[in-house]
Amino acid sequence: MKHTYRKIFTIAVLAMFVVFGLAAQAAIEQQNVVETPVQAEVAQTAEATTGTKAEDQAGDKADGILYMREEEKLARDVYLALYKIWGIRTFANIANSEQQHMDAVAYLISAQGLTDPAAQTAPGEFQNPVLAKLYTDLVAEGSKSIVDALKVGATIEDLDIYDLEKFIAETDDPDTIAVYSNLLRGSENHMRSFIGQLSRYGAVYTAQFITAERLNSIIGR
Repeated sequence: MKHTYRKIFTIAVLAMFVVFGLAAQAAIEQQNVVETPVQAEVAQTAEATTGTKAEDQAGDKADGILYMREEEKLARDVYLALYKIWGIRTFANIANSEQQHMDAVAYLISAQGLTDPAAQTAPGEFQNPVLAKLYTDLVAEGSKSIVDALKVGATIEDLDIYDLEKFIAETDDPDTIAVYSNLLRGSENHMRSFIGQLSRYGAVYTAQFITAERLNSIIGR
């Protein structure tokens, strides 16, 4: 019976991703901007997120699931904020995909009888204080220019890929691995989208969390 439940759960999650899709492909509006590098403070805040919270949760699979729920919310909320600022469909499309990522993690939370930290929270609200600060920093950075906004997008996907690969390595639960693996593929697609948009402005993104080799493998260099 337990095996049957797991099989049904996994098929349902995978079906959801097939229906809604994980990649967001959209055309960016053409505007003249001055390239501004992503501020070191933003990178340091993100590093603190993975360097403390994620590592502290290495042996706690439930906390990892709860953390990923809010990290996917971080991506969605930042992209929605940047869409309001710049009106670029790329952010709106990927925000919709991030909502599907959030929903997938919510299935895990429900199945394991956990308390959802993102339930009934407004955009920009987080129980995790580090993610709350990161949201503020990333939106502020992305408000400077379109190039900065696209680099913020790449930074979020960089962080997401790093954490997902870490949590996949730390769990042996097949349902969790199935969900995380689908989220990972989605984040890789989003990374390709943001880097493709940056290339239109002659801008490049340098990996901050995953290795340069891993980034090159994602974008096909």
